[in-house]
Amino acid sequence: MARDMSDKEILKMELEQLQKEVNTPRIAMSKTAPELVTFIESQSAEDPLIKGVPEDKNPFKEKGGCVIT
Repeated sequence: MARDMSDKEILKMELEQLQKEVNTPRIAMSKTAPELVTFIESQSAEDPLIKGVPEDKNPFKEKGGCVIT
């Protein structure tokens, strides 16, 4: 893709990307970390990685065995 573009077009794309990044709102980690912890703890009761999956609802459980005759 970049091979088909002139230096001016590439620089214009880079400028547009940098303008998007500069306008991205930023929030301090001291504020977001407690919010993230609260969210994770509130969702942990429903998390299958923490609570596990019931055997009857496990899509990866083998349905039957292999019979060799």
